[in-house]
This record gives sequence, C-alpha cells and structure tokens, in this order.
Amino acid sequence: MAGHSQFKNIMHRKGRQDAVRSKLFSKLSKEITVAAKHGDPDPASNPRLRLAIQNAKAQSMPKENIQRAINKSQGGDAESYDEIRYEGYGPGGVAVIVEALTDNRNRTASNVRSYFTKCGGAMGETGSVSFMFDRVGEILYPGKAGGAETVLEAAIEAGAEDVQSDADTHTIICAFEDLGDVSKALEGALGEPESVKIVWKPQTLTPVDSEKAQTLMKLVGLLEDDDDVQNVYANFDIDEETMAALAG
Repeated sequence: MAGHSQFKNIMHRKGRQDAVRSKLFSKLSKEITVAAKHGDPDPASNPRLRLAIQNAKAQSMPKENIQRAINKSQGGDAESYDEIRYEGYGPGGVAVIVEALTDNRNRTASNVRSYFTKCGGAMGETGSVSFMFDRVGEILYPGKAGGAETVLEAAIEAGAEDVQSDADTHTIICAFEDLGDVSKALEGALGEPESVKIVWKPQTLTPVDSEKAQTLMKLVGLLEDDDDVQNVYANFDIDEETMAALAG
C-alpha cells in the first residue's frame, strides 16, 4: 500500500482537504447504504456495516449523516448499487485495481476506461492484475497513536502480520478473515483507528521514473475523483525525491 499512501499524502499537502473531505463523506455514505441494504441495518449483526460506520466516525463524519445513509438503504426507492472491480495497467506498466459502487455500469466503465486511455494506460479483463496483489486487512493509526515499537508490540499481540510506520501513519496488515478480531484488540490497546478495511496489497512494487510518475499520479487522481470509484490500489514505487517534486 506504499504507493496508495504516498498519493494520499500528496493530495493533502496540496491543500485539497475540504474538497477531499466532501467527496470522502459521499463515498463513505454510499458504502454505509450498500452495507445496510445487503445485510442487517443493525451494525451489531452486520460486520460490513460496522466497519463502514467505524471508518465514517474516524473521518469525523456527523452522526446524522451516518444515520441518513442507513435510513436511505431501507426506503422502497433506495438506489441500487453494483459492486464492480476494474483492472488494468497504468504508465510504466504499473498494475492498477479500481473498486467502484455504481448505479450505472456503462457510465462507470466508460469513465474508467477513458481515464486509463487518457494517461497512456489500458484497462484489462477482471483478473488481469489482481493475481499480483493479496487481499488483506489494513488498519491505519495516526503517528500520534504511539511510537513504532509500541504499535508493533500491540499489533503482534493482536495477531497482525506486518506493521509499517512513518512519521504520519502506522499501517497494520493482517489476514482479511482476522480483521474484525485484530482491529478490536488494537482498539483496546491504541484507541480508535483512522480506518479499518479490506484492501489489495501488492506483492511486489514496480519502480516508476519521474516522467511516468507524473502521468501515473494524474491517472490515480482522475480515478479517485470519480464519484463512482470507492478505492484505487496500485503497485508503484516512486522515490522520495520524485514524490516531493510532485507534491510541489
């Protein structure tokens, strides 16, 4: 997830917090609505909804927004969203996975394909790149949650598989089927996390030069800005100097 996290840091450093937060709330609401519609509207008996609400709260989403999203799932005229995964290659041969929730498959597919094409990439068939990723649980904590050693010890005790720490974030990885138990144990030790989700973690990273990096970030940005796209994962490896230059 290094590449994905690096991109997030750039977006925030460029001062887009307000726009990003508004779009984030919209996407969190959609996930809550879908989780509640496909399962029980009571988070106590719906693990997916429980995680969606937890992530929304971690982003300071108001309680009324969360409840509104749940209520929306129960209405007879509730929108129906399809969960779709797109896969392809971006600039520099970087593998990209795009997860979407959409009420119009044709619109979303057309948009995603246009983003890949515009940035010199190509969309592939489902399964064309996902074999290069592992489906795992990811729990994020802010740097202030504790020192690297403290977080590592808590993660090991909770049953996690890996921890990556930097000045801003602690990224804890676990088997996806253990996500609920591990996140609960960590919450007792470190407090409430920033996010708890199932993600695609690249098995290996693809080095990208500075020229390709700029176009790749444009592709990821276009994808992330699309209202139908929930998550974007890519296996790129960009050096710190290039990342700093892209951050402006």
